[in-house]
Amino acid sequence: MATTASERKSFFSRLRGNKTEEPAEMSFFDHIEELRWHIIRSIVAWLVGAVSIFVYIDWIYDNVILAPADEKFVTYSALCRFGNWLHLGDSFCMPPVKISFQVTEVNGTFTSAINIAIIGGIIFAFPYILWELWRFIKPALSAKERGYATGSIFYVSLCFFTGVAFGYYLLAPFTFNFLASFTLGKSGMIQYRPSINDYIDSLTNLLLGCGLAFELPVLSYVLARIGIITGDLLKRYFKFAFVVILIVAAIITPSPDWTSQFLVAIPLLFLYWISILLASSVDRKRAKEEKEWS
Repeated sequence: MATTASERKSFFSRLRGNKTEEPAEMSFFDHIEELRWHIIRSIVAWLVGAVSIFVYIDWIYDNVILAPADEKFVTYSALCRFGNWLHLGDSFCMPPVKISFQVTEVNGTFTSAINIAIIGGIIFAFPYILWELWRFIKPALSAKERGYATGSIFYVSLCFFTGVAFGYYLLAPFTFNFLASFTLGKSGMIQYRPSINDYIDSLTNLLLGCGLAFELPVLSYVLARIGIITGDLLKRYFKFAFVVILIVAAIITPSPDWTSQFLVAIPLLFLYWISILLASSVDRKRAKEEKEWS
C-alpha cells in the first residue's frame, strides 16, 4: 500500500523521537505504539555499538578481552606496588599467569566474536537505552516526581560503568589468576586450556553482574522516594542483607576462591551503607516537608 506524504513525515518524526503533537490522553494502543518506537531506537543504538565493536574485533580481542588473563595486565603490577607501598612486601603480588585458549567448535571463533559484539553493544548503548526508558515513563510522572529524578540517567550510568570497571580491573584478574593456578591432583597430567567461549562467558558475566550490583544505591534512593523503604528499615535488616550480599558475591564470581568473593562483598557492603545514608536523607527531607505543611 502506498504511503502518503503525511504518513512518511509521521514515520520519520517518530524515528527521530519528535513529539510535537501529542494528545492529552493516550489509549492503551497509543502507549504500545510509543513503547515500540522507544524499543526500536534502543535496538538501533545497540546495533550501532555492536557493529562498531565487530569492525574492530581483532584489536578489542587482543587489548581488551584477553588483557585480564595476561600476566602484563596493569592490575597485577599496580597491586604489587600497592602492597610494597603499605610495607607488606609481596603479599599483594599475584603469581604471573599465562592462559592458552582453545576452540573446540567449527564456528567457535565466529561465535566468540558475535558474543563480544553483542555484550559490548549493550554496555556501549546503556546510557542511551536508559534515556529512552526515561522518555517513555516521564509523561506519567508528576512535576515533583520528575524533579526527584533529575540527573538519574547520569548517576545510574555512573554506577553501572563503575561496576563494570571494578569487575574488569579488579575482580576478573583475581578470578582468572586463581582458576589458572588451581591444580587438581599432583600427577601433572591435567593441562589447563579452557575454551575461548567459556572465558568470554565468565568475563561478560562478571562485568554485567558487577555493573548491575553497583546500582544498589540508585535503587534504594528510588524506593525511599516512593516510600517503600526507609533508612531505619535498611539498618534493621543489615544482618539479613549481609547474608544476601555474600550469596550475590558467590553468584557473581565464577570461581570458588574466597578472595574473589571477598572483593565483591566489600564494595557491595559499602554500597549498602551508602544506600542507608541516601534513604536516611530522603527520610529527613520528607519529615521536614511534612513539618512545613503542618
